[in-house]
Amino acid sequence: MNGPDATDEQWEGLAEVVPLRSSSEWPSWPDHRALPDEEPAEEMRRFIVIRVQTFADAREVAEYLMAQIPVLLDLSSADTDVAKRILDFSSGVVFGLGSGMHRVDTNVFLLAPVGTEVAESVAGAVPRS
Repeated sequence: MNGPDATDEQWEGLAEVVPLRSSSEWPSWPDHRALPDEEPAEEMRRFIVIRVQTFADAREVAEYLMAQIPVLLDLSSADTDVAKRILDFSSGVVFGLGSGMHRVDTNVFLLAPVGTEVAESVAGAVPRS
């Protein structure tokens, strides 16, 4: 049966080849991911606004970023020295996680986790200092 003269009838019933996964789940190159079939869940489009007043509030910023939730950090109500410390801490968290930091306004920053797309607005629409 193993010889070159074996027929299909002889092999029939011995083994059936069945794909384990659909073809879209197999990567075609390293680090390839199949595109999702649906839109991202609504909860994936949310972000959190944190108005910090004390340095103790900085931990909350880090926890949300580690959970892949964008943070709008408002430092306008914090004391100047506290705001600088929180901004330094947040910059370190952003750097450590490979995230992004975008200035929105005076003392207001958007901290965006890896993979978050931030579209620039029309020039002049957001005041810059």
